[in-house]
Amino acid sequence: MIKRTICFSHPAYISLRNAQLVVKLEPHDNEPENQASIPIEDIGVVVLDHRQITITHGALSALVNNNAAVITCNDSHMPLGLLLPLDGNTVQSQRFQHQISASLPLRKQLWQQTIQQKIYNQATLLNQLHGIEVGNMRQWGKEVRSGDSTNLEGRAAAFYWSQMFPSIPNFTRSREGDYPNTLLNYGYAILRAVIARALVGSGLLPTLGIHHHNRYNAYCLADDIMEPYRPYVDQHVVKIMKDCRDIELTTEIKRRMLSIPTIEVHIGGQRSPLMVAASTTSASLARCFTGESRRITYPEM
Repeated sequence: MIKRTICFSHPAYISLRNAQLVVKLEPHDNEPENQASIPIEDIGVVVLDHRQITITHGALSALVNNNAAVITCNDSHMPLGLLLPLDGNTVQSQRFQHQISASLPLRKQLWQQTIQQKIYNQATLLNQLHGIEVGNMRQWGKEVRSGDSTNLEGRAAAFYWSQMFPSIPNFTRSREGDYPNTLLNYGYAILRAVIARALVGSGLLPTLGIHHHNRYNAYCLADDIMEPYRPYVDQHVVKIMKDCRDIELTTEIKRRMLSIPTIEVHIGGQRSPLMVAASTTSASLARCFTGESRRITYPEM
């Protein structure tokens, strides 16, 4: 079952009743007050994007208990915090031990696979969107070494972003950059929550990465595993840019961004919603840590 992604961007009072998330929306824009309920078990991601949202502890506990990711946003409407369950799998402690004790060679091999698939997906997307010759990127993907010691990820990224938005001269990908960086940032934040949720559901510790190791980052592993999924967000942003001329992160654009978990991807020889694919990837990673497998299952564009 595909879980729902829900965004609250107006004043609201959110509570719990009979395993239902009860949402009471405050009047706005001359609209009357209204109330709705949503089964907790149907929810995968919740985005809280207004300072006048009140959510009860019972509602938060129920969401986390059902492995839903809860995202809070800042005054600029960008995702700021992420709440996930501490206990997401029945054998979590055992999997933590396998993950913590993973050897450096194994982690380097897993990162090599991750970067290879990211570059391949970037190359395919460039070719599909703009008909660009991408033999150089495919060659870089083949040449990625253990741990990506020669930083082919960086070389591929420089070429990729220089070609991604031909209508925007000298575009530079940056978290603090101009449009469409804001759209990319928002989309990546949704993706990060989906991946982190899948990792916790597979009994893995999202803080302990295979490559990223920033001491201030609580989701290093999520940042690692989401890399091959990023091109799906990029593709989604390109589609939105064609349909919407706004350069601000409008309600309509955010609404369309919330469909990222339902994007159809190709993984393991079959089509699957991105949220389901993320669980497939995280489960395969857990098997790598336990020694049952040597490859992570990633989607292929």
